[in-house]
Amino acid sequence: MSDLVFIAFPTEEKAEEVRQRVLSLQREYLIELGDAVVVVKNEKGQIKLNQLVNLTARGAVSGAFWGTLIGAIFLMPLVGTALGAASGALGGELSDIGINDRFMKESAGALQPGTAGLFLLVRKMTTDKVLADLKGVGGELLQTSFDETKEAALREALSAAQSEVEKVPAANL
Repeated sequence: MSDLVFIAFPTEEKAEEVRQRVLSLQREYLIELGDAVVVVKNEKGQIKLNQLVNLTARGAVSGAFWGTLIGAIFLMPLVGTALGAASGALGGELSDIGINDRFMKESAGALQPGTAGLFLLVRKMTTDKVLADLKGVGGELLQTSFDETKEAALREALSAAQSEVEKVPAANL
């Protein structure tokens, strides 16, 4: 069973930095993700999803390949390429893997304008090691499907940086 985590960050860069950090943990086999999406709410309140995989582009490339191949059989490779790319792009646009896009856009409504968030669909993780690595990254946990103990541990790990910064006198910054 997968768990969903939604963390708010003050900037898109910070959300992307944490996503890259989590992806590096995945390369170390400490976490297995189903999806990792950075969502940005601009100053006008518009929401943009930065998906890990661009399905539209992937569909267009695949469609162009198959269209060229089929078009070559019928001696019309350019027409086949164009039709294949268009149909592949449309298919990629209409498909949705991982976290539901509509759900992410609705949930991102809770973000303040000019901020960003990170959605993680976690299949499995080595909780203690992942939380230790994420300790102090900042961010605010907005939504999760973790049990209460994991959720509390994640909140503590995220807020560790904020509490440590608050302890340092302003003159030392």
